[in-house]
Amino acid sequence: MSTWIRDAWTDPVKLKRLSEIRRRELRQAAFVVLEREGIAGATLEKVAAQAGASKGIVLHYFRNKQELFEHAMREANAVLCQAVIARLRRARTPMERMDAVIEGNFEEHLFQPPLCHAWLSLCAEVPRDEKMARIQRVIHARMRSNLLSGLHGLASPADADDIALGVTALIDGLWL
Repeated sequence: MSTWIRDAWTDPVKLKRLSEIRRRELRQAAFVVLEREGIAGATLEKVAAQAGASKGIVLHYFRNKQELFEHAMREANAVLCQAVIARLRRARTPMERMDAVIEGNFEEHLFQPPLCHAWLSLCAEVPRDEKMARIQRVIHARMRSNLLSGLHGLASPADADDIALGVTALIDGLWL
């Protein structure tokens, strides 16, 4: 399992019920399988084996493969979001806010080839999966908002919009 997943997703204080713990374990296992197999090679059986569970257990917590990977995508994005937020809290100037968004998206422990491969697999589903597309829209809206807050006062509103779109495209491009 990727170290960043184990470290970032294992906060026992926040996990209150056994079902929450099991769902988190299954999401983590799904992401590990995605890193290794891509979405085309990922199966519920492989996720179950990775988690040390049965396919029936996976289906008890998630209706299907699509729902499981949707939740894995949300959780992976939440980890990345936490890195950006931590940097934004320390930012004091508009330029520091811009740097926080960009650098937070490329923290060394997160920006690793296996994670990039898993993310690419999930993003490839966006054109065919409305839920994945919705998640991606939320991710892009959040990034745009964070970038615009850094650009406030540095560029006109029209230029800020163009810059935010360009930076978002560059970040996505490097991840993919």
